[in-house]
Amino acid sequence: MWLTTAVLPESELRTLDLPVDERFDAWTEWMGRTHAPMQLASERSADYHGHQRLIGLGDVTVWPATFDPLVFRRTPKLVRQSDPEVYHLSLLLEGEGAASWGREQAAYRINDFHTNCSSRSWEIFTGSDPVTIVGLEVPRALVALPAHRADRVIGSRLSGREGVGALLAQFLVQLVSDTRPYQPLDAPRLGTVATDLVTAAFAHALDADRHLPPETRARTLTLRIKTFIGRHLGDPDLTPARVAAAHHISRSYLYRLFQDEGVTVASYIRDRRLANARRDLADPALRTTPIHAVAARWGFPRAPEFTRAFRGAYGIPPSEVRAQVSRGGEAAHGQHRGLSAK
Repeated sequence: MWLTTAVLPESELRTLDLPVDERFDAWTEWMGRTHAPMQLASERSADYHGHQRLIGLGDVTVWPATFDPLVFRRTPKLVRQSDPEVYHLSLLLEGEGAASWGREQAAYRINDFHTNCSSRSWEIFTGSDPVTIVGLEVPRALVALPAHRADRVIGSRLSGREGVGALLAQFLVQLVSDTRPYQPLDAPRLGTVATDLVTAAFAHALDADRHLPPETRARTLTLRIKTFIGRHLGDPDLTPARVAAAHHISRSYLYRLFQDEGVTVASYIRDRRLANARRDLADPALRTTPIHAVAARWGFPRAPEFTRAFRGAYGIPPSEVRAQVSRGGEAAHGQHRGLSAK
């Protein structure tokens, strides 16, 4: 549903405006309407943070968004149930992402475009940090290339740093940064510009060497492993051996992948667990949850071990983080009482 404005048609979803227990379901439903029905999963589904604007350009839509780590899946069954027949492009501005479709896969860097199509099944997964993208939905029928040729681009990584891809990226970034200069009648004209640039970018990709660099598979696999770790942090038996087995690789190869990242597998798991635990301890909404329960939730079943690791990472015990939250709450309560007494 569009919110009619004095400029371009636009609607918005900010999950922080919703009750905590409704946020992830609302985001899932919204994303299904934005592109096509899909399955979503996230390690942060209990309190999901996402913000998206949906800008209408006639038959084309553009949607800048920032959201927590997420796995998107569009299955063959969902394709059969509903197919709006659109091409999708995501310009990655912050974070990292990768995708797989069949036996093919690709990893994406900042200022890369990820491409997919609602008529195909695929899986997309982001890294351990929130991502910021600008999404673009274009009806397949509007792309002025034979469908069998345009479809060959789907799944590939298009650069937004040079050539036609840079023109498309600059157009999208400038558009979403400030829509005030435009009038409603500009919407379909801007949609035509976007479609022409997508057509040109696809044509350029078909003419260029599409051979992916050798490190692409390793980068994609590393991101998939990080996603797996993020979804199993609460399991105290999550070990490098289990991670390697789940991805059908040797432990030595797993160690080499993370060596390229500058960390060990074990330290990555520990640091992610501690960061999530610290976030929960600093959350005023969770201040009544016992510290040992927070620790257990993130894979530390033994409280002394958690306290030692936490102090080693942050220089203070977990109880001090919880105390800071309590003191902040008391100060806010005291301010409220003072204002009420005036």
